[in-house]
Amino acid sequence: MTNRHEQMKAQRRMQRRIQLVVEERRSARAAQTFDPERTVEIPPQALRAIGRVPVTAI
Repeated sequence: MTNRHEQMKAQRRMQRRIQLVVEERRSARAAQTFDPERTVEIPPQALRAIGRVPVTAI
């Protein structure tokens, strides 16, 4: 079993790793150019239901 100091060190290390990933994703997203004409394909399994109501036609 680890002592409190080691637990806090591990928690700080994990928080730092999470923060680095968040910053990396944020900068990668900011680097993308926003194209309002871009379309996104919706996978078929996403069209099965919205909430609890099955979707028959959109």
